[in-house]
Amino acid sequence: MSNWDENPDLNITPLIDVMLVLMAIFMITIPVMQYQEDIDLPDGSKSHKVTDNKSILIEIDKDLNIHYDGKTYSLESFPDAFRLKTNDVDKSKAVYINADKNIIYDNVIYLLKVVKQSGFEKASLLTR
Repeated sequence: MSNWDENPDLNITPLIDVMLVLMAIFMITIPVMQYQEDIDLPDGSKSHKVTDNKSILIEIDKDLNIHYDGKTYSLESFPDAFRLKTNDVDKSKAVYINADKNIIYDNVIYLLKVVKQSGFEKASLLTR
């Protein structure tokens, strides 16, 4: 008669230790591995500057002076002047509003409303 254990227990502690060590090695080495492709780009022309003629820029400073097309307007006089200057402009152009971070948000919304009422469909806010 043999003395065999019917339910032998398997000791998996060494297996877990090996797996934890391998996992730690991979966690350390994988972020360090980087692939870098060396690409020689052609030299561009430094004399030509790309300008975006398909957009309109409106700036408002902290004193609520609105700068558009090289001129300065007050908050009250800007809507009429903007509508007159953009009457014959293509309304599909993008309008960018660059506002000082210290002004009240209502003034920026007012400018957006003026732009939309003038017929422009694309109006965006720029950040400084």
